[in-house]
Amino acid sequence: MRYVAAYLLASLGGNANPSAADLEKIIGSVGIEAEADKIKKIISELKGKNIEELITAGTAKLASVPSGGGAAAGGGAAPAAEEKKEEKKEEKKEESEESDDDMGFGLFD
Repeated sequence: MRYVAAYLLASLGGNANPSAADLEKIIGSVGIEAEADKIKKIISELKGKNIEELITAGTAKLASVPSGGGAAAGGGAAPAAEEKKEEKKEEKKEESEESDDDMGFGLFD
């Protein structure tokens, strides 16, 4: 991911075709040692491609991926979960009161 980010930074800086040295400079600026094989892979995969078009295509693909939100899909699951949470809170309160009684003294006695 850092190599893709470095490539995008170089592109945003006005360099349409960043070189390996450009990416190494960007990655090295944050104290990370760049791996030459990964830089070559990124450059070969993105060479000659329009970054804006790639981002647009990727965004369209991500739109079709489910991203959670199970409570809305479940319908009645949310109220049941809330009831369980309330029951657990009540149980914890009862336990804490009982544990105080078992000690045989109160804080302000």
